[in-house]
Amino acid sequence: MIPVVPAVATAAVTNDIQHYMRPGTLQLASLPPLSLYVHLPWCIQKCPYCDFNSHQAPPDGLPEQRYLDALIADLEQALPLVWGRSIHSIFIGGGTPSLFSPQGIDRLLGDIRARLKVEPDCEITLEANPGTFEKDRFRAFRSAGVTRLSVGVQSFNDQHLKALGRVHDRQQAIAAVEEAAQAFDTFNLDIMYALPGQSLEQLDDDMATALSMRPPHISIYHLTIEPNTWFAKFPPVIPEDDLAYAMLDRITGMTAGAGMERYEVSGYARPGHRCWHNLNYWQFGDYLGIGAGAHSKLSFAHRVVRQVRAREPRRYMDSALAGNAVTQDSEVSRSELPFEFMLNALRLKDGFGLQDFSARTGLPISAVEQPLAQALAKGLIEQTLHRVKPTERGFDFLSDLQALFLPA
Repeated sequence: MIPVVPAVATAAVTNDIQHYMRPGTLQLASLPPLSLYVHLPWCIQKCPYCDFNSHQAPPDGLPEQRYLDALIADLEQALPLVWGRSIHSIFIGGGTPSLFSPQGIDRLLGDIRARLKVEPDCEITLEANPGTFEKDRFRAFRSAGVTRLSVGVQSFNDQHLKALGRVHDRQQAIAAVEEAAQAFDTFNLDIMYALPGQSLEQLDDDMATALSMRPPHISIYHLTIEPNTWFAKFPPVIPEDDLAYAMLDRITGMTAGAGMERYEVSGYARPGHRCWHNLNYWQFGDYLGIGAGAHSKLSFAHRVVRQVRAREPRRYMDSALAGNAVTQDSEVSRSELPFEFMLNALRLKDGFGLQDFSARTGLPISAVEQPLAQALAKGLIEQTLHRVKPTERGFDFLSDLQALFLPA
């Protein structure tokens, strides 16, 4: 059954479009590529380090069909904002999306294709955790239309997995990766380092185990203590900065030795296996986010707009089905756009083309001439007539580099 968008909501969206299309101070000659993000918010249990919008699954089971109804109602309300634009990548994140049934994912992707212009070679990624699959489940996701799996391994060390609150152990992690390799041509492993009590030798073992399974892509993240998490209330003892830097050096060396390139601060890939959905974020492309707490960034001829959906799952379902999933809608100010762009683009090893800055922000390159000069003087970037990219030092001190572009 296809949810019906209330007439009042349709009228509101029409008014929104007229509002977005009015004259403004920006001049975007063309719109950037568009991706779709779908948030499935439930996990078996909340990890102590996680600050994502994730929620422990209800004891009586997921409200899968109602949530899917809400997602499609949400999408239909947003269609006028992206009408006629092609979708180049879809990312189903969470939470733990692999808690949803393959039949549910099949329905979701079918409903999306019925409403959006999805490119034939569209990359469709699903996040999965090792503790949430049985044999052939990953194949069923592939049959449903998923083209890329991202497996949240985090570590192959049972002690560290327990400290991180993960529901799987080393053997389950290995089994999940083996299953992913059999089912998918392209898949990603999520690995974390600088874990509580982790030594350099233990990091070596994690990386050696991961690389021995020849993943096409690895995303590697430093454990950070985020506000409003269990770890923020009860901080674990994590490696000092010098040891963490040594771990990152070891990671970069081991991945390079295995034929993987560090193309982004946290991304390492074999040739032909970069994550195009993430690349669209870093290149300041557009994305429509649907689902509980999902964020959108959408460009129009004279402005860039951000939206946020209702965060709590049951409130989101009620709101989306009633025709008002969006709880925040704001225009990115002209003064904030340079920082917004650089926050993303400087994560890429290859940086960005100077013309891309103007194309994606609608601003002249003169808007960032002063901070670019500062970054060059500090040795944080390399700049040619056409391109800017971070130096090795810029990569190591990325936050300092990005901060140069904060509005005065």
